[in-house]
Amino acid sequence: MMRLLSVVGARPNFMKIAPIVEELTKFSDIEHCLVHSGQHYDELLSGNFFTDLGLPKPDVNLHAGSGSHAVQTAEIMTGLEPVLLDYKPQMVLVVGDVNSTIAAALTAVKLGIGVAHIEAGLRSFDMTMPEEINRKLTDTIASLLFVTEQSGVENLKHEGVPSEKIFLVGNVMIDSLLRHRELAAQSPFLNQLGILQNGNGRRPYGVLTLHRPSNVDDPKTLQGILSAVNTVAAEVPIFFPIHPRTRKNIEKFGFMRYLAPAGIGTSAGIVALDPLGYLDFLSLNNSARIVLTDSGGIQEETTVLGVPCLTLRENTERPATVTHGTNQIVGVNPERIVAAAQAILQQPIPQPRRPPLWDGKAASRIVAIIRGHLRGQHVQ
Repeated sequence: MMRLLSVVGARPNFMKIAPIVEELTKFSDIEHCLVHSGQHYDELLSGNFFTDLGLPKPDVNLHAGSGSHAVQTAEIMTGLEPVLLDYKPQMVLVVGDVNSTIAAALTAVKLGIGVAHIEAGLRSFDMTMPEEINRKLTDTIASLLFVTEQSGVENLKHEGVPSEKIFLVGNVMIDSLLRHRELAAQSPFLNQLGILQNGNGRRPYGVLTLHRPSNVDDPKTLQGILSAVNTVAAEVPIFFPIHPRTRKNIEKFGFMRYLAPAGIGTSAGIVALDPLGYLDFLSLNNSARIVLTDSGGIQEETTVLGVPCLTLRENTERPATVTHGTNQIVGVNPERIVAAAQAILQQPIPQPRRPPLWDGKAASRIVAIIRGHLRGQHVQ
């Protein structure tokens, strides 16, 4: 019997682990334990994602909660260590680049347990991003590195990682998207927003997401972004599911004036929404005319959906979304944001393109490699 343990903690983790968990259930020789670190503990940020994705209830919840990077990482490590000592997995699976990822990897490797990093090799080359530090450190200590795009393979080889540890397998985030896209299309959420146009289709609209500290903690940067998006929203309504941290800062800095009153979403303005479940958010993005975001995962999703995406950062760790997809890196300069958005709204919607292996089968490749590795078989 092979014994595996997976650790998740934040919204993007749930989307990435769901297809892995589903694939693991196909094998009677695998026992699996799912641990929720509790990094995202709000029901709006966590609980409804388990339901939407069909994830089983976690076997263990560490209830780490919020705090500084050091406090949160330490809470996860001290909570996870006794779980690992009791369960004795042969390998720990970690996904993405959040604090739960590095905390779980460090705890496991110090106990002599192998680590598989799903979504390895991505690099923004910006060490001011906490996620970049988590990515690099996790890749350094992991036994198996599962990569989503060719840039990740090249990054790892440049860093001196042996080729036999690197596997280009595709993107488990896209596995989840392709498995749930049809179900998301049945969501009544768009109708509830009131964007139907006389029964003849939907009015064009955009979507905005903001959560990175560099964008939402600095009042000048946040005001510039909201001002620019407000200009774009004079042409099409922009729906804005607001992360709790972002909402708190908008209120703190006195920027509520940039948000449209409730019910105005069929005409214009930035329309504030609560955080959405996976299916409602996928439905919202799938029919959008434009998406503006600082999220890495949304860059990937819009690439497959064929929705034009403007990334409100100066870099991306997912260059395939630019070279193969619909993503443009525009930074946070208000004039640049407005110009790029207006250009998109005047152009035809592009045809979707997918990077290699973004075919919905990444999870099956990953599980096959892990099984072969634990059996001592040569894997390629």
